[in-house]
Amino acid sequence: MKITEVRAFPLAIPLRAATPPSTWAAGAGKQILVRLTTDEGLTGWGECFAYGAPMAVISVVDDALAPLVLGHDPTQIESVVDRMHRALMIWGRRGLAMMAVSGIEIALWDLAGKARGVPVYELLGGLCQTRARAYASLLRYDTPTQVRQAVSAAIALGHTAIKLHQTDVESVAAAREVAGPGVELMLDTNCPWSVEDAIRIGRRLERFDLRWLEEPVWPPEDYAGLARVRAALRIPIAAGENDATVFGFKELIGQGAADIAQPSVTKVGGLLEMKKIATLAATGNATLVPHSFYYGPGLAATLHFVASTPGVPYVEFPATELVAPLIADPPRFEGGFVTVPSRAGLGADPDPAILARYPYRADAARPFYLT
Repeated sequence: MKITEVRAFPLAIPLRAATPPSTWAAGAGKQILVRLTTDEGLTGWGECFAYGAPMAVISVVDDALAPLVLGHDPTQIESVVDRMHRALMIWGRRGLAMMAVSGIEIALWDLAGKARGVPVYELLGGLCQTRARAYASLLRYDTPTQVRQAVSAAIALGHTAIKLHQTDVESVAAAREVAGPGVELMLDTNCPWSVEDAIRIGRRLERFDLRWLEEPVWPPEDYAGLARVRAALRIPIAAGENDATVFGFKELIGQGAADIAQPSVTKVGGLLEMKKIATLAATGNATLVPHSFYYGPGLAATLHFVASTPGVPYVEFPATELVAPLIADPPRFEGGFVTVPSRAGLGADPDPAILARYPYRADAARPFYLT
């Protein structure tokens, strides 16, 4: 079997209108899918990280990586991925290029599972758990009152763990008041503070019993500074969403910067890197909780990783739905858990009609926001 086509699809499926509104909704409604086609008629689907510069990622897929992948056996995943990594040595070890690598790598696993007629988790080591506990990942809101509304809505859907994206203490206080003591709260601040500010504000946050404080320091690769914050606070520190490859996590964990390691399958290099990082985290006494604010093959790949990896306590699950499902049969949240797809491959093939209906057009682009 040989790969005969590599094609990337830039999409803009917007989030469903919700109360309260969030300025982050525009950024979250962007997606990049990658399709690999073989001479035997099989197709594999992957997903690249899309927020920020989607057409640049598309260019890396089409111009830099497709020529390296075409003609190769998609079931020889290690070999194909090694070719991509080596070709990007000078300019692509993290960031946009690694997002492109991730999308192709995920699609390779989908193809391998379909070729063998098994779910991807069987190829990653076998099934450890059939479902994953989900935490609701909220957008960012302008006021504590809006945070109250969003937290209430997540609780009404059955979530018992909720992640905020606020940077003010008042919003966290409002969330805890609504949630009460029985709901776990996490806080992702997206790297806004100096080390000194992170310690000062973190101490004010300690009374809210946060499960973790995520990425409190700018820049995200300041591992020494993050380790200082971790040593100064009683709140566990989470980080790693913006790292790439196992080598980035070797530094993060090795410098004692995080209690919770958060690789993102669409940024880190794909599932091979995720499994390497899982071993690294286990030997470094860090809990692995993957970042996965995705709706397509990126979410499905994360679920297969969690299903095949002991000790992963949560999966991140977007609290706001898309106006149309990116996956023809999307993973479902019920009773605090998400069920792992059991179909051959990732079980994440998109609906062709959705691809045709929601193409991303660069000339109509709006600002992107982190999530």
